[in-house]
Amino acid sequence: MTILGIDPGYATIGFGIVEQDGGAIRLKQYGTINTPAGMEFPQRLATIYRDMNELMEAFHPDVMVVEELFFGNNVTTGIGVAHGRGVILLAAAERNIPIIEYKPSQVKQAVVGYGNAEKKQVMEMTRRLLNLEKIPRPDDAADAIAIALCHARSNTSLLSRFGR
Repeated sequence: MTILGIDPGYATIGFGIVEQDGGAIRLKQYGTINTPAGMEFPQRLATIYRDMNELMEAFHPDVMVVEELFFGNNVTTGIGVAHGRGVILLAAAERNIPIIEYKPSQVKQAVVGYGNAEKKQVMEMTRRLLNLEKIPRPDDAADAIAIALCHARSNTSLLSRFGR
């Protein structure tokens, strides 16, 4: 199964693609989609949509997993991220790619074993679980890999056989 993990945004969108074969999980590709700050917002969304389609065309994911939005203190930024996330979800929906969402605490639990783990713990466990020499950079890409890894690990759980 090819899993496309997405850390949503509108300036920087992280992506991580993992291949799961039974209990074996390997990293296929990772990176970011970037839109320049000076670009008009509708053009930024168009760029995200176009690049997401190119990514899905290149890797043919079986599923896309996305981190649920968390609105902290900066609601204005959150609204922009929500718009970017909507374009990302649309691109997958048009290709009939199943979309699964995870809360940050679920990602931490699946990767580290502790739902309140710190970001650096998640990044280090992601590196270890995928047998990587170093933690992937930038952070947005590392977060997307962790989201994909969360799904891969959840998907091999016995609970997934019972429709959790």
